[in-house]
Amino acid sequence: MIAVRLLLPAIAGSLCVFGFAPFYAWPVPIAALAVLFFAWARCDTPRQAALAGYAFGLGFFLVGVSWVYVSLHDFGQMPLILAALATFLFCAFLALFPALAGWLAVRLTAPGAWRLGLAAVAFVLAEWVRGWIFTGFPWLTLGTSQVPEGPLAALAPWVGAYGTSLGVAAVAASLAGVVAGPAARTRALSAAGAIAIFALAYAASIPSFTHPSGPAVPMAMLQGNIAQEMKWRDEVRAKTLAAYRQMIFDAHARIVIIPETALPAFLDELPADYMESLRRHASEAKKDILLGTVERVSVRGGSEYFNSLVNITSGGAYRKRHLVPFGEFIPVGFHWVLAILQIPMGDFARGPANQPPLVADGLRLGVAICYEDLFGEEVIDQLPAAQVLVNVSNDAWFGKSFAAEQHLQASQMRALESGRWMVRSTNTGASAAIDERGRVVSRLPEFTAGTLIENVQPREGATPYVRWGNAPVVLVAALISLLAAWRGRPARIRANLRASR
Repeated sequence: MIAVRLLLPAIAGSLCVFGFAPFYAWPVPIAALAVLFFAWARCDTPRQAALAGYAFGLGFFLVGVSWVYVSLHDFGQMPLILAALATFLFCAFLALFPALAGWLAVRLTAPGAWRLGLAAVAFVLAEWVRGWIFTGFPWLTLGTSQVPEGPLAALAPWVGAYGTSLGVAAVAASLAGVVAGPAARTRALSAAGAIAIFALAYAASIPSFTHPSGPAVPMAMLQGNIAQEMKWRDEVRAKTLAAYRQMIFDAHARIVIIPETALPAFLDELPADYMESLRRHASEAKKDILLGTVERVSVRGGSEYFNSLVNITSGGAYRKRHLVPFGEFIPVGFHWVLAILQIPMGDFARGPANQPPLVADGLRLGVAICYEDLFGEEVIDQLPAAQVLVNVSNDAWFGKSFAAEQHLQASQMRALESGRWMVRSTNTGASAAIDERGRVVSRLPEFTAGTLIENVQPREGATPYVRWGNAPVVLVAALISLLAAWRGRPARIRANLRASR
C-alpha cells in the first residue's frame, strides 16, 4: 500500500513534467494526475492523502523547477550545498498545495465519485492559490501542458489556463474512476465522462473570438546571446552596445524589440551619441525601437528604478508591475539574502497596475516583462485594446535548463487565451513569434545571436477569458467543492462510524 500511496504518486509527479515544453507530451499530465487521484481514492485518512499529494508535488517540482538551482549556484554564486538546500525547500513548499488538495478530498468525502470530483476541483483551486499567494508562482500550471496540440487546449480562450487545468483534472478523475470504480456501471459512467469532456473541448474549438485588424506588420525580435556572467564586465560592455546597434541597423522591420535589460547600463547612463545614432536611424528607416532597459527616476530623497520597455523612437514606456521576489525586490526581513547571493541588485519599484498598451508604428502592444506573462489575469488587463502581445525576457539566469522552453509555453498559453499573436525577444532564448492559436510560427535557436523577423498579424476582439478572467472557473470549482462535500458528508460519517466500531 505504501507503493500505491507514496511511491507511485512521486513517480507520476516526476513524469508529469514531460507534458510540458520542450517535450509537449500532453497526455502525460492527464495520466499522472489519474495516478494521484487513484491513490487518493484508496486512502483511508486525510493524512494519507496529504502525504500522497505531497509526494506527487515533490516529484513534480523537483524535476520541473530544478533550474532554480542553476540560478542560485551558477549565477548567484551561492555555495553548492546552500543552493541545493534552497531549491529543495522551495520545491517542498510548492508541494504543500497538492498535499492540501488531497487532504480536503479525503477529509470531506468518502471513497467514490464525489471524492474524485472533489479531488479534481481541489487540485485546481490549489493551483490557483499557488498562482497568487506570496506574489504567486504559477509556473507549470497543468492546463499549460495542453498547449498547443492537446485537445483540451481549446478550452483556454473560454476559461484560461486554470479552466484548462480543470479539464485535465476532470479527465484524470474520470480515468481514475474507470480503474477504481466498484461497479461496471460506475466505470462506464466514468469513461463516458472523459469522452464528454473531450467532446466539449472539440465544440469549444469551433468559434473564433478575434479577427485581423489591419495588415501584418514586420517585427524584429533581437537575441544578443550575451552570457549572463559576462554581461556587466567592462571589457564586454562596448562590444555589447556595438553588437546591438548593428543588429538594430540591419533589422528590416517596422518595429524592433530589444530584450529585457539588454544593454549593460541604466537608460540615462547610455552614451548620448549612442542613443542619438539609434534615434536618427529610426527616423530615417521609419522604425520604432523598443528597448528593454532599467529606468532611473528621481524622486524626493533619491531614485526609483523600473524594469521597463521604452519606445526610444516616439516615446512611451511600460514599467514592470509584477516583480520577482529575491530577484527584483527583497521581501521585508530577508535582506540578509544579499550577503549570500552575489547578484548586483537593489529593490525595483513597481509600475502601475493598469497601464495602457504601448504604441509602436500605430499598433497597440500589450507588454509583459520576464515572467509577467505567467499571470494570465494580469496580461488581459491590457486587453482588448492591445492588438499584439509582447514579452521581453532574460532567461540567461537559468542556463541550459528547461526554464526557457517552459517559459515559451506559458507565452503560448497567453496567446491562445487572448486570441492574439505574442512575440518574444529574449537575451539567450527562446525568442519566437506565436500566433493566436498558441502555435510557434518561427523562433531562433537558443544560445545563438540573431534577429527573428516575422510578419505579425494584429487582431482585435475579446475572448470569454479576456472578458471574465479566472472568476468563472474559481466560482464553479468552489461550488462543486461545496456540493461534493455536502453530498459526500453522510457517506463519510457512516464510514467513520464503521471504522470506530
